[in-house]
Amino acid sequence: MNDDSILCSFTDGVASITLNRPDKLNSLNEQMHRQIAAFLDRIEAAPELRVLVLTGAGRAFCSGQDQSDRKPLPPGQRRDMGQALEQYYKPLVLRLRALPAPVVCAMNGLAVGVGASLVLACDIVIAKRSAYFIQGFTKLGLMPDGGATQFLPQLVGPARAIGMAMLNEKLEAAQAAEWGLIWRCVDDAEFEQASAALIAQLARAATRALALTKLAIYEASSHVLTRQLDLEIRSQRELGLTQDYLEGASAFLEKRAAAFQGM
Repeated sequence: MNDDSILCSFTDGVASITLNRPDKLNSLNEQMHRQIAAFLDRIEAAPELRVLVLTGAGRAFCSGQDQSDRKPLPPGQRRDMGQALEQYYKPLVLRLRALPAPVVCAMNGLAVGVGASLVLACDIVIAKRSAYFIQGFTKLGLMPDGGATQFLPQLVGPARAIGMAMLNEKLEAAQAAEWGLIWRCVDDAEFEQASAALIAQLARAATRALALTKLAIYEASSHVLTRQLDLEIRSQRELGLTQDYLEGASAFLEKRAAAFQGM
């Protein structure tokens, strides 16, 4: 499933979305959102799905919303800045978080504005050392969106979140990893190999266990301890009935590597 601005593939359980407008720093427009949504329709219920990878072409991951994609308004008319968020970004972020498989962002370059929010909506982020974040919203007289006002304080604390949002300073990938904003920063020369190894590791894992782990961790911030413990009980019961658990337990007793099938 390919077009000029989005490249999608789904092979051997690994689904991939590449933002492919390098001349526009992969800024997002309506066509790209429709293509991403259609691809998610295809993969999110596929039993063979093991991992989804998001990345960008060229020197950017995503520079945010393509402002030139918005049609000019008649004189005196004001734009509804919540419309695109409600129609495209909110559903996209929620679908990534709910996907029953890990979502990896291979952050190949800069992530600005809602492009940074898209990175943080992913489950595991591996970034080039040359990559960086900029919030940038307040430079336009706007506030962070795409989930950023929740992701940032949860990951780095309110003091750093407010500084990032209000001052719009560049945050290098190495600093982002040190702060806990992303999983790992690697040298540019090692990025392709390290990303491929991470994706392969997740694709070989017990997919349902990863999905329920992801769900439990994201739910924890809104749960009291008793409710979280109940969620763990329900999830562990479900996992105990899977073929992957039987394989994992057998492999442990037999002192061999488990061969998980994602079931």
